[in-house]
Amino acid sequence: MKQGLATELAPAPAVVLPHFAFSALSFLFLSMFTILSANDLTGHFFNGKILAITHFATLGWISMVIFGALYQLIPVVMEVALYSERLAKINFTLFATGIIVLVYAFWVNNYGMPLLIAATVLLIAIILFAINIILTAKSSKKWNIESSFIVASVIWLLTTAILGFLISANFKHTFLPAAHLEYLKAHAHAGMVGWFLLLIIGVGAVLIPMFFLSHNLNRKRLQSAFYLINSGLLIYFIDTVFIHLNIFIVPVLLVAAGIIFFMLFVYQSYKKRVRKKLDVSLKHTVLSIILLILPILLAAFISTAPNSISGSFMLRVTIIYGMSILLGFVTSLILGQAYKTLPFILWLQKYQHLVGKYKTPLPKDLYSEKILEAQFWVYIFTISTLFAGVLINLTWLIQLGAYLLLFTAILYNINIYKIFTHKVKKENLEKL
Repeated sequence: MKQGLATELAPAPAVVLPHFAFSALSFLFLSMFTILSANDLTGHFFNGKILAITHFATLGWISMVIFGALYQLIPVVMEVALYSERLAKINFTLFATGIIVLVYAFWVNNYGMPLLIAATVLLIAIILFAINIILTAKSSKKWNIESSFIVASVIWLLTTAILGFLISANFKHTFLPAAHLEYLKAHAHAGMVGWFLLLIIGVGAVLIPMFFLSHNLNRKRLQSAFYLINSGLLIYFIDTVFIHLNIFIVPVLLVAAGIIFFMLFVYQSYKKRVRKKLDVSLKHTVLSIILLILPILLAAFISTAPNSISGSFMLRVTIIYGMSILLGFVTSLILGQAYKTLPFILWLQKYQHLVGKYKTPLPKDLYSEKILEAQFWVYIFTISTLFAGVLINLTWLIQLGAYLLLFTAILYNINIYKIFTHKVKKENLEKL
């Protein structure tokens, strides 16, 4: 184990790196699409442009980098090698292809064969991913609460993909008994809460204490978070898809309670940290945990809001609710943790064989900290401007937020490019 991460069981860089590259480019194109769709962000969320942006965010920007990071981090969490690296490479190709076709289908409002083809390819890719992760977990001799979070998140991802495929097929041949919007809500929450949140908690429970250098933490809070979040989401999913009683407040309370237990675990880790000074990437992580409060409050508001509130305002609140999860909590986490994961992977590839012979640079020397610092502050202005613009229905403010999002993506991509293109100059290294 080196620098706190297991390396002997990690997959080849060729398995992991394409996911980070595709994700970074997706973030760039996602921000461009947002600029082109500023007028649509205050309308109904069942809109081709918004659906294209949402799926570019959830699949291209977020899920793609999660796939890559998870392949690298499985040795840390489960102490076992990935079941099949070849399957992971096949999965990347299918997943990337499906994302591109899906975003195109939504963007041009073609809900026919292109959408169904994309949904089918994505479902196959996610099934292969699930098989790879579940068989990996099955071969692990170490099972802990973090493993439970990861496996549960993959099951919810598979559920999300199956429901998404059924919705896509229903556009072509109607067979689902309820309205599309009901299934879309279940599809969205299975993805955002079941896939993103559970996985982030599972992996974060390992990495956050590691990067904070925290010890002797109360892990029972993680068990409480696991059962509360899964129970709340399962109740919501069954009700939305099958029963239709609209008991939204009960799942909200259960999931919120689970998130609070996780936040208490993070706070405990923060208080017990040995590393008192936080670098910028860890500031991004702390910010993401703080931003997690916003969707909790918005979900509570949406579930209890009186009928007297205007429908257009509630639609904008719903848009902000989704944005607070995707562009707030999850994006901030990626913008920080990518600098902990990707530089380390490239550093191992380029310098591991030189350790003990030369004085090598650190992983953080592979990127520009000044650019990362600028990225952090631009990102804060981005979400503040974007969320405020949607809430008060000001198109020029949304447009400004979208351009700031593009600036954030450019800064992030510059640093990712620096990491990928870092050259080893042996002649400049000092011999030990």
